[in-house]
Amino acid sequence: MTQPCIICVAITGSLPTKADNPAVPITVAEQVESTQEAFEAGATIAHCHVRDDDGKPTSDPERFAALKEGIEKHCPGMIVQLSTGGRSGAGRTRGGMLPLKPDMASLSVGSNNFPTRVYENPPDLVDWLAAEMKTYGIKPEIEAFDLSHIYQAKAMADRGALVGTPYVQFVMGVKNSMPAVKRVFDYYVETVKVLFGEDTPWCAAGIGRHQIELNDWAAAAGGHLRTGLEDNIRLYRDTLAPSNAALVQRAAEVAQKHGRSIATPAEARALLGLRAA
Repeated sequence: MTQPCIICVAITGSLPTKADNPAVPITVAEQVESTQEAFEAGATIAHCHVRDDDGKPTSDPERFAALKEGIEKHCPGMIVQLSTGGRSGAGRTRGGMLPLKPDMASLSVGSNNFPTRVYENPPDLVDWLAAEMKTYGIKPEIEAFDLSHIYQAKAMADRGALVGTPYVQFVMGVKNSMPAVKRVFDYYVETVKVLFGEDTPWCAAGIGRHQIELNDWAAAAGGHLRTGLEDNIRLYRDTLAPSNAALVQRAAEVAQKHGRSIATPAEARALLGLRAA
């Protein structure tokens, strides 16, 4: 039986602004509304960042709490995944929202170059974030920007530093990091299966124009999909995406093209080993 396809929607991120695309949700109220629309279109994971009053990225726990509360109220059963990414804060402030006990949180386990900066994830901070996630029963999503990050996740899992089997997401198409190349993608899929088991769930995210490409590769290979305005502000080359929901609908169509049903919240939670809502 073909495994249902989980769709994660990355609603805001740290970089896109309304000047880039007016549909980018910035305030908590806008984020909740956009997430609800995406949920109704088939998304079962909400990958969340928050912004301050000036629209700049922040790790403010109060804003995360309000967003989490809104999503749980308006999107019953949806998996809330909070970001501990490095663009939203420095040091342990990146994990200040973890006591909120979201279902999941992102975890970058190694450093790499971005186009204009080093994305720093020093070992002591990674270990602390993982320990906090373990303390609060949060499943990490491993953000793999490089092959070494998959192996680091395996090492952390082997020593008991992670909650359950790692859910690895390949992030492809960031300049200076992992390219969106099919043979590279295939090798990453093989590596996850060798390290964690043939049936281990995994996900892939394509940045910018690579989003639909990675949706297609992942759906065909039995993986799960990420979409949303954080990664890509366009529906087509010359057309801005009108909403997160429009990108989710497009991802759902790709999954269905490959004979994959769209996972319900209950199915997604079961596949990822999460508690029932």
